[in-house]
Amino acid sequence: MFRSAFRKRRCLIPADGFCEWKPLTAKRKQPYAIRLAEDGPLAFAGLWEAWAGPDGPIESCGILITAPNGLTATIHNRMPVIVDPRDFDQWLDPAQQDAAALAPLMKPFPAERMRAYPVSTWVNDVKHQDARCIEPAA
Repeated sequence: MFRSAFRKRRCLIPADGFCEWKPLTAKRKQPYAIRLAEDGPLAFAGLWEAWAGPDGPIESCGILITAPNGLTATIHNRMPVIVDPRDFDQWLDPAQQDAAALAPLMKPFPAERMRAYPVSTWVNDVKHQDARCIEPAA
């Protein structure tokens, strides 16, 4: 389904982190913010697509996922692919269409370069778009 996008339409999606929810009980989960250890920006490996929708052109993108590293495995069973800045050029190179050559970039990001901490369930509501979403839980 994404073969053509993987060959021709790779992108980087900037972020300062992501959230995952750790199951505590059958009905309760604890949200965690997961960021780089030094709190800098990161870039997810993405694919984009443009197509003709019924109401006009539609552009969309998606974030690739991989197995969790040692840090995120304690929270969730997967994590987004984070591209190391040294690999940006290789990931974005339109001449590079060999999936096998790009596969090494799709590994879990090193756990020692990341941190995770519990945050408030404030993050659970999509209407909440403020700094409280990433403040450490009390």
